[in-house]
Amino acid sequence: MLNQLRVAIRHFIWALTPFIFCAVVSKPVLAQYPDRSIKVIVPFAPGGGTDLVARTLGLSMADDLKQSIVIDNKPGGSTIIGTDALAKSPPDGYTLVVATLAHAVNPSLKAKLPYSQDKDFAPVILVGVSPNVVVVSADSPYKTFADFLAAAKANPEKLSYASQGGGTSAHLAGELFNSIAGTKLTHVPYKGAGPALTDVIGGQVDVMFATASAVGSLVDAGKLRALAVTTPNRSPSPQLAKLPTVAESGVPGYSAGSWYGYFAPAGTPPDVINKLNAAIKKSAQSPAFKTRVEGEGLVIRTGTPEEFGKFVKAEELRWRAVIKSANIAPE
Repeated sequence: MLNQLRVAIRHFIWALTPFIFCAVVSKPVLAQYPDRSIKVIVPFAPGGGTDLVARTLGLSMADDLKQSIVIDNKPGGSTIIGTDALAKSPPDGYTLVVATLAHAVNPSLKAKLPYSQDKDFAPVILVGVSPNVVVVSADSPYKTFADFLAAAKANPEKLSYASQGGGTSAHLAGELFNSIAGTKLTHVPYKGAGPALTDVIGGQVDVMFATASAVGSLVDAGKLRALAVTTPNRSPSPQLAKLPTVAESGVPGYSAGSWYGYFAPAGTPPDVINKLNAAIKKSAQSPAFKTRVEGEGLVIRTGTPEEFGKFVKAEELRWRAVIKSANIAPE
């Protein structure tokens, strides 16, 4: 009987050995994270608002995490190319993506996605939200938003608006404008805000409902003229505070905006997610980041991974209704 008890205890200890080992080694492994550079995918071309956010945050993140942050621009497919690259990356915390409104609307705009919206991503953090800004070339005949609105109504299908790609905030802001104002602006998509704004500056496209972070320096430099902001209330940013809203300028009920947040691949360990969340949150409060983006309209609004997940789901539902009412068919 005593021998049987000894055998049973021995077997019990052997059974526990893997769990004891994991408990012992997991802390050192986590403590070592990150032990190499972290890649941040930007699903747009260099030069736009998302690229600016990623690169500016990346500098502070590198200091905090003691590893380099490598920005990998993967434009195209309405952010799907870059987002799919993240979905297929190892869930180890060494690959992230900067998501925008496009992430929330692609399920409603695309008949088929190469990834599962609900199963392939782990929310890390929301960085902030901002208005879009209606901008025209500095040489444009439209001096005010009222000028532009009158021309858009008087010339259906003759005026064009640029975006950084189908399904992006600039695209949907333009379509929402068409729907509420009864206009017919022609959409001209680009692979990123940089090339889109270049053609607005050059007059090849009439207008853009651009992210505030992408156009601030161009407005300050006199290359673009800002006409209005797209949020229901005027922006608290000193650079944008004097601009009227689209809603108060002849399109009642109009409301659109943009946001930036980080995702990791699904399955990334929660402790790693929390460490990234803390690093990005700290970086978003750094003087360098605040100076670079808050003056251009971005309202920093960080929180928990769970809060970001709920925010994105709410955005999916809100814009799905807009897309349906505007009769935007999935591609």
